[in-house]
Formats: sequence, C-alpha cells, structure tokens
Amino acid sequence: MLMQRTGKIAVAAVMALSIMSSIPANLSHSLHAAPAISVQLDHVLLKFDASPRIDQGVTYVPFRTVGEALGIDIKWNSKTQTVTAENTSKGKTTKVVLQVGSKTATVNGAKVKLAAAPVQREGRVLIPLSSFSSQFGVKTSWDQKTRTVSMISPQREMHLRGFYAIRAYHEIDLLPSMNSVAFGWSRIERDGQFTLEGKEYQIPAPAGEVTAQSIVADAASQQILPSLMVYALDGNGELTKVLSDSSLRQKSIEGIKAAVQDYGFGGVVLDFEGLGFKLDAKQQQQLLNEYVKELKQSLPQNIAISLALPPLNSAYKGYDYKTLATLADDLIIMAYQYNPVGTEAQVPEPNSLVNEAIELALQAGVPKEKLLLGISINSETPASVGDKLGLAKRYDLKGAAFWRLGLFRTYNTEMESAVEASVIKE
Repeated sequence: MLMQRTGKIAVAAVMALSIMSSIPANLSHSLHAAPAISVQLDHVLLKFDASPRIDQGVTYVPFRTVGEALGIDIKWNSKTQTVTAENTSKGKTTKVVLQVGSKTATVNGAKVKLAAAPVQREGRVLIPLSSFSSQFGVKTSWDQKTRTVSMISPQREMHLRGFYAIRAYHEIDLLPSMNSVAFGWSRIERDGQFTLEGKEYQIPAPAGEVTAQSIVADAASQQILPSLMVYALDGNGELTKVLSDSSLRQKSIEGIKAAVQDYGFGGVVLDFEGLGFKLDAKQQQQLLNEYVKELKQSLPQNIAISLALPPLNSAYKGYDYKTLATLADDLIIMAYQYNPVGTEAQVPEPNSLVNEAIELALQAGVPKEKLLLGISINSETPASVGDKLGLAKRYDLKGAAFWRLGLFRTYNTEMESAVEASVIKE
C-alpha cells in the first residue's frame, strides 16, 4: 500500500543556491571546466545556463533548474555572500544558509560540515556534488564513461488521483494513498445517450453490503474526493454530434447531474477523447468549451470539474487548454500512448515526449497548480515511474493521476513502493 509517511526534504532547500542571477561574477576558486559533463534529474536531462565543472577531482554542479523544480524559496545576500534557502513541508519550515568560500553550512541553526566550499562562477554559485549527495537529500551518481551526473529527486507531497474502473475493487486498499479518485462508471454512448449501464463503463453490481454508493461514501469519509468519470469518444463523430446538439447536450448534462446527486460524488471528470483528429479542431474546441460551461452552470458550485485531455503533442487538436483551465478545477494531461499501437505492456513512455507535453500545456497558459500529469501504470515499470513523477515535481505541478487502480499489482509487487519513494499524497 502506498502508505503516507513524512518525507524528509530537510536540507533539500540548499539545492537552489545557484539560482540568483544577481550573484556577482568574481571567482573565489579557480575552476577548470570539464568538457561534456551532462546532468540528469530523474533520468531526464537538465539544461543549465552555467556548465558543470571539475576542479582537483571535485565535481561542481549548478542547481538552478533543480532548485526551481523543488519550489524552494531562495534569497541572496551580496554583502555577506550568503544564500538562504527555505522549504516548508507539512507546516514545518527548514532553513539552510550557505556562504561562498565556507565549508560550513547552517541547517535550522545547526552547523553542518561540507566536503568543499561553494564557489562563484559566471554569476552563479556552484556546489560540490559530493556534499550535495551527502547533505541535500538527493541521490547522486557519476558515470565516468559518459561523464554524466545522475540525480534522483527526494520524495515530495503532491495531489494524487487514482482512476477506479470496474475491475479495480481488488486494489481498493490503495484509496487511502490518494487525495481524490475518479470512478470510471459512466459513458456517453455512440448514440449520444448518457448511461451508467453501458457495456464498457457501468455502475458495479452490489456484492453483499458493498455497493457503488458505499464505495463512494467510504472514500468521502476518508477525505478522498470521489468524482464520476464520464467517458466519450469521437471515433466516428459521435461526440461531436452530442456537443453540437442542444437536446443531446442537455440530456447528458441532466444524466451527469442526477448521477452526482444519487451516488454522492463530489466531482466530475470528463474524459472526452478523439476531438480535433478528423474534423475542424477550432470548431470542436469551441463546442467543448461551451459544453463545460453548461455543465458547470448546471452542477452545484461545490462539485469539482476536471478534464482528462490528450497531450498537446498528440494528433488530437480539439482541446483549448487555456480556456478549459479557466472553467475547470484542474486538467489531467494524458501523456501516454506515444508508443506505437500494439506495443506490449510495461514499455515506458518516452520521457522526452512527456516532458514536451508538460511544457506545451504550461506554454498554452495553464497554471501549473491546475495541472496533473496522467501516468499509465500499464506502460510504466517500477524503474520508470519515478521518471514521470520526477517531471511532475520538476515543474511543480498540482500532482499526478494514475490510470488506473487495478493495475498496480498486475505485473509485479514493486510499483507501489516505487511510487511512494517519489511522491506521497499531500
């Protein structure tokens, strides 16, 4: 079970001591650049505005990008040549102070010895990798052959959402590890009718005292937001037909509203797929925007609205991310299915394309606090899932959404612990 535990990111704040662009360029140590050193965070390349360097066998690395990814508050004092880094987790603030040229750091008032002193280079403060590895809560390694520094980010709290499909009950014990859950029990059928009794998506049959209502109520009682996922597909233009027809729109919205009330859902997650592939993308964007507006107006104000969207680097262009973000409480980027059709299970999605999907969503104008990174458990392995979660942490997204509960233990028993090593519910 993805048991929640208090992550100790205590001195991780120090990672960001390179981020102040106002740091003067005087050199306090003479460094000789080691050519072609690359740095990876969670197996994804980091880009720096100052190159990593090696001096007398010590590797110095600038941590601007890493520090920003950790959301650390950084202050530079040019008079005292010190960097103050603060991080707050679960109401506890950790304060780290480092001084250029000093091998002594201060962590919450206590003195801590570093292997080497921070230095200045080209307007940046650089940190010795060995000290970073031992003091700053990040696992590091060095590959001499490829001249690559590899770092694994520390565990972080974030919003975690699990998708609960019909065949997920055997993993219902994972729910306490989530902040929210989307129950995949409804569909807008190919004839345009909303249903809870379809062949693909339906309300699960009762099993003794366990009913759909009791499962939803149990989640809510644990402060886990239960949402109804509504699936629809535009494979042959059927979703476009619903969005274009005022009568069909209203019927589906009325069905969703009734289901929310009857089963006690606290939110709705729309998974409307296939828009903008065959038909006019701009027109379909507008149709979807109007549908979400109508749905929002029809539901009680306390009902959360989320949308699961194809990534902007996919073939589906019928999604106006920026406008949808203003209408919804959050958006889920379904950054998967990049691999060719027919690819077997547990072939990880390309990190570069997932990274690009996040960047495109942010560039489109979606606030990072409204983005959840969708992760397909069917595609990832315990060794690769941390890469995707690392990207969610790097961009300081709201969180991650797992498709789906019911798959965590299908291939092995290590997926839960692999996820927990990287993130826990906020």
